Amino acid sequence: MALNGKTAVVTGAALGIGRAITEILVQNGAKVALLDVNEAEAKALKKALDKQYGQEKTIVIKCDVESEEQIKAALQKTADTFGGIDIVCNNAGILNEGEWEKTVSINVLGVIKVTYLALKHMNKLTGGRGGVMVNTASMAGLGPFLTCPVYSATKHAVVGFTRSMALASAVSDYGIRFNAVCPGFVETDLKVKFPFKLGQFSHLSDVGKEMVEQMGTIQPSVVAECVLELVTDETKNGDHLLVKHNEKSYVTFPEVL
Repeated sequence: MALNGKTAVVTGAALGIGRAITEILVQNGAKVALLDVNEAEAKALKKALDKQYGQEKTIVIKCDVESEEQIKAALQKTADTFGGIDIVCNNAGILNEGEWEKTVSINVLGVIKVTYLALKHMNKLTGGRGGVMVNTASMAGLGPFLTCPVYSATKHAVVGFTRSMALASAVSDYGIRFNAVCPGFVETDLKVKFPFKLGQFSHLSDVGKEMVEQMGTIQPSVVAECVLELVTDETKNGDHLLVKHNEKSYVTFPEVL
């Protein structure tokens, strides 16, 4: 998929991985709707992008992915402004074991809500033009993370949802591909704060710090490059790209059905 003339929606677009995804999509010719609860940071990013690429390349929409109404309005505004939606990057997410219900709400329900509402715009069976959705999962969605069980569970859910939607779309002829990127430790605000967000597992914070030191970290731009690959390579559907320090590989899942 060439990105010139395409429209993308990125949730959690203002900072970290979302910011990097937004930047790389715009750099490659897409128009991008920046969805985030942090409207100030999103506007600051838009201002920076405006100087390089022009004001017409991006819009900022304040949106909480816990709110179905806000998501619905944001997607409609995107479609009205840019003439449709081709790409959705479900990136918004948190890690907070002390507020585990909110973690589930944002990381799982938010992804599902955005996906289902975006289908109404993108599904070829209902007048859409198809496209691709890329979900931000995690290496914590591929194996157990003892320091943050709920966060790990939410990312396992994203992996399962992505794989299932990829199959459902292919069989149903939606014309939409579904993929996920599974990063290791990324230099973001989430990584910095995670030792302090472990709730009842705070006694394991030193274990978490040791894991970071042993595994190393990657920059958000590296994750964004993986997202770009999953967006542009039209052979990818149901694919999960694991990216850690000095390592990138597609995940092979066991066949159980």
